[in-house]
Amino acid sequence: MKVSFVHAGLFKLDGGAMFGVVPKRMWNKLNPSDANNMCTWSMRCLLIETEDRKILVDTGMGDKQDAKFRSHFEPHGDYDLISSLLDYSLKVEEITDVFLTHLHFDHVGGALSKTEKGELYPTFPNARYHTNQLHYDWAMNPNPRERASFLKENFVELNSLGVLDYINIQHETEAFNWLPGLDIQLYYGHTHAMMGLHIYTSNKHMKYVADLMPSSFHVGLPYVMSYDIDPLKSIEEKKAFHQRVLDEKALIMFEHDPVNPAATLQVNQKGRTVLGDVQAIETFLAASV
Repeated sequence: MKVSFVHAGLFKLDGGAMFGVVPKRMWNKLNPSDANNMCTWSMRCLLIETEDRKILVDTGMGDKQDAKFRSHFEPHGDYDLISSLLDYSLKVEEITDVFLTHLHFDHVGGALSKTEKGELYPTFPNARYHTNQLHYDWAMNPNPRERASFLKENFVELNSLGVLDYINIQHETEAFNWLPGLDIQLYYGHTHAMMGLHIYTSNKHMKYVADLMPSSFHVGLPYVMSYDIDPLKSIEEKKAFHQRVLDEKALIMFEHDPVNPAATLQVNQKGRTVLGDVQAIETFLAASV
């Protein structure tokens, strides 16, 4: 199994929304905002290659939304999803599976593309797309807090075209083995039934948990996004996740961190779980085959 990052570009989100109750004088030292209080974030997807599969995890924002929508988030940077795959000599036709952690626009927007006539088609024509029924039903009937994040043009057509599979997760809060070396864990604080991946190679453990811990700046328990539908649940889930990472000596892979793609955790002298080695990524990925 080979694990790599695929960059889908950068975008901006309000700093206060990303850090919740944490005061700006604290979070602005971590990810400084611009004059409009907007901070830059990454859309860092994951590529998992096995003997018979090339699995893309999340797809970034895509480029089919109109200029007004995009102006709210200011997508920018030198990377986009397709060109980043080409850096690995991969064409869109070679992706066999697209695993969608959840259906917020910045995670699923690139799953579908649009022709000049406005017709939607799967960006990865030979892939099966994967979600779970609990989350799909939630996204189809969004609550007022999340309505702007669930854009149905990003995922409904996948279902209509018959390329969307529902992973049959029997135990909502327990790890579920999806494929060899890949376990799924459902999380409920950020959104309902978001899927995180626990990746196991012969001697390394890696975690890609999307917006449970979107960046290295969110390691501290109070650092919870205002976007989360249940912040107290997020804290509970993050605390349990901390312990699992420590127990397994695992690497956390950050989807939205603009600086640090991954890091380990450690316990400091006060007994608090804090950021560990941010340089560990090279060692882990080198040993992921």
